[in-house]
Amino acid sequence: MHSLNWTSRLISRALRSSFSTLLDATTSTTTGATTTTTKGAAGKATANRSPRPRFVSVVCGFAKDNLRHKYKPGKYGEDSWFKASTDTADVMGVADGVGGWRSYGIDPGEFSSFLMRTCERLVRCTHFNPQRPVNLLAYSYCELMEQKKPILGSSTACVLILNRETSTVHTANIGDSGFIVVREGEIVHKSEEQQHYFNTPFQLSLPPPGHGPNVLSDSPESADTMSFPVQEGDVILIATDGVFDNVPEDLMLQVLRDVEGERDPVKLQMTANTLALMARTLSLNSEFLSPFALSARRNNIQARGGKPDDITVVLATVAM
Repeated sequence: MHSLNWTSRLISRALRSSFSTLLDATTSTTTGATTTTTKGAAGKATANRSPRPRFVSVVCGFAKDNLRHKYKPGKYGEDSWFKASTDTADVMGVADGVGGWRSYGIDPGEFSSFLMRTCERLVRCTHFNPQRPVNLLAYSYCELMEQKKPILGSSTACVLILNRETSTVHTANIGDSGFIVVREGEIVHKSEEQQHYFNTPFQLSLPPPGHGPNVLSDSPESADTMSFPVQEGDVILIATDGVFDNVPEDLMLQVLRDVEGERDPVKLQMTANTLALMARTLSLNSEFLSPFALSARRNNIQARGGKPDDITVVLATVAM
């Protein structure tokens, strides 16, 4: 599993899959507003509004069990993601289905996938508020609970909205998925992990009948929220815990610094592929002292090695 031959095959597979992931890496088609002039009666030219920011974004990832999980748009194993755009906002999100439900015969990926698909649809509804990503989580969760055929399980989630009118990003994060923002080589904003206790993140849940009292279930309103201005060239990474549990922050930062200000989606895709492959490789390294292993030790649990998991990387830069 850890041989050089296996790693070479994994890298080759990742490079081949970059063509399929590029299909998912559709960049926002809304460009910054161009400056135009019109002639008034007095012959004076007036200019329209200045360019607004937009995301150039790509996606890459791996299912923990590549043999059992075939590639599907918007999913990597039990992880799910979405991207959507309107005239006034660019939106991205990830969700991570809680794998423990599989022992109950429940597919954890269905819960996370429903949340992200519904968020994507709600972005295009008339009541969409580009300042309230927590609303997307709340409305999606409500729709899930109202389904005639119950969609059982649990999921963490992180949603980020760029309000193009105000150049402000609004975020909502519940659990241990999350985001970081890199500017001038440093992390200037990042989400806070929400844990009830070690390896038990906050989560949205719909348990089977009779299991409610024994299942953790947090409300969408308990999500950690942030708002902050963005600048041209900022790099934004949204990812599931399969990335954050396996890639040290300083190593992640080294990779992200190289794409500050990058507008070429192909080059951005190569960086997303690199991060996802790095997380995948480290997750299978039994000798690596991963961020997850370090966290376990802080909780008096002796651990070493990476944490095999589904991996999702949504990577974006801010362009005017």
